[in-house]
Amino acid sequence: MGIAPQPEARQPFRFVDLPSELRLKILGFALVTNQIVDLNPKNYGAACQRMNVFLTSHRFHNEAYPVYYGGHIFRIFPTDHRFFGHKVRPLVARLPTRYRAALTSLELRLGPGWSNPPRSWRVDDRLGLEEMEAVRIVKVFVECDPSHEVFNGFRIDRDFFTGFSGSLLEDVLQRLPSVIHVELDGWPSVKREGPLVKKLLQVAGNAGVRVLEVGGKEEDDDQDFSICRARKTLNYPRELD
Repeated sequence: MGIAPQPEARQPFRFVDLPSELRLKILGFALVTNQIVDLNPKNYGAACQRMNVFLTSHRFHNEAYPVYYGGHIFRIFPTDHRFFGHKVRPLVARLPTRYRAALTSLELRLGPGWSNPPRSWRVDDRLGLEEMEAVRIVKVFVECDPSHEVFNGFRIDRDFFTGFSGSLLEDVLQRLPSVIHVELDGWPSVKREGPLVKKLLQVAGNAGVRVLEVGGKEEDDDQDFSICRARKTLNYPRELD
């Protein structure tokens, strides 16, 4: 009987020998998800495991972090009530300067804490917005408009949250050096002709920033429709899970 040939030992695949275009493409598949990144107890399972590749080497880290941070939308202020304390730093405030510089999209979510907004929801130097020179898009998602009559008896006053939200967006746009677009979206109860959405459109217009989509129609359309239909056009990402 003949001796069976021994299988050849497999050699390790040298990822760094690939062209840079292929390496970045593969990193995009491995690191980028259709999720919004925020302060969330689920981050350990959903994000940290992907980011472990940063620990491979200095070279791998320098190629991977722009893909991860540039490929995701980062929420400016946390929406989980567990992070509503006045001493809580938002996620973007915790990022090193080089990671902030890699961000390309931010989200401002309006609605949580509408009757008593968290004191940590303030635009100041800790957020490092001036360092985010690659950010071109701010996505604004409106969960509710407390100026609606259904909130009578529960709100501070009719215009409080409208003014608060407008000031928040105005401060964000003033500090971002390169933003050019605002994408507006919301739940079905939020109407385009409501005071809150009108205020946000006014703030974006005063800042010289173009609103890309409002309910999937043009900005000058005067019909009173729900802005939630914009999600179909914008392919808005889901929550982190």
